[in-house]
Amino acid sequence: MSNSTETASPAPAELESVQRWMQAVITHPDGVLKGADSEAAQQLINAGAGKLESVVTRSRKLGAADRLAIYANAYYARLLDCLGEVFPVLKRTLGEEVFNGFGFGYLQSYPSQSYTLQHLGQHFITYLDETRPDSSDSAAGDWTEFLINLARLEWTIYDVFDGPGLESIEASDLPDFLELSQTNWLDLHIQTAPCLQLLTVDYPVNDHYTAVRASDDEIELAFPQPSRQHLAISRRDYIVRRYQLNSTQFALLEALQEGLPLGDALERCLDVAEQDNDVDLETDLPQWFRNWSAEICFFAKVTSPQR
Repeated sequence: MSNSTETASPAPAELESVQRWMQAVITHPDGVLKGADSEAAQQLINAGAGKLESVVTRSRKLGAADRLAIYANAYYARLLDCLGEVFPVLKRTLGEEVFNGFGFGYLQSYPSQSYTLQHLGQHFITYLDETRPDSSDSAAGDWTEFLINLARLEWTIYDVFDGPGLESIEASDLPDFLELSQTNWLDLHIQTAPCLQLLTVDYPVNDHYTAVRASDDEIELAFPQPSRQHLAISRRDYIVRRYQLNSTQFALLEALQEGLPLGDALERCLDVAEQDNDVDLETDLPQWFRNWSAEICFFAKVTSPQR
């Protein structure tokens, strides 16, 4: 038996522990060395920043930290690509370099914690809001507000695309309002489609989104003036569709989405209708519902009163 006092090398770790340790190290928002010293990594393998080569051998040119950094850089590059796929118009608006700067800051503040990338961007709007410029800079503040509104639109589109839809459900047709008495159609219960989301934005980001998606070139952006837009966003045949609404249409669909019968929903939006130019509920309402019913992505079920 040897009486050597040399420190024994660590016993080989189990593969699963090494894999989980490597994940903790390369995904740490403050870099590989901080990742190795983190509690999550230390609980798996006691190999902090000074002992990395006990787990990862050095190559001819690179030490363990440099080799791990390659994987860390690739990890964040992949996450930035995925974030850009969720917010493609925002990325084109800012430019790739600026967008990636925001994205990297976001990933450091809100590290990915899920096994799936589906939820990667769910806190991005919060991060943009938290890091907005000082309110004393009104021009920068307005521009930031526009970007936040654009991000809200893109996240809603992404959420509608990835959520439940009507593809496996036969949507109900609305009855002809001309065939129902006023009492009966006021009692209609109209269930909105599960993929329908209603969104109000304070800048014309829907127009901007359309313009960017229709252009193959980098477009020159004029400073966007505030202009409120009401939108219905839904899905048909796995294609997300956007519909711009007036204030009365938005209030009506919002009330129906809450489960109110048509009569109660109309009563709620009467004040809105009075302020909406060119809105006459008596003549406009049947046409609105004909249009929405034809789109097949507004309503899931209609319960008609007994006639």
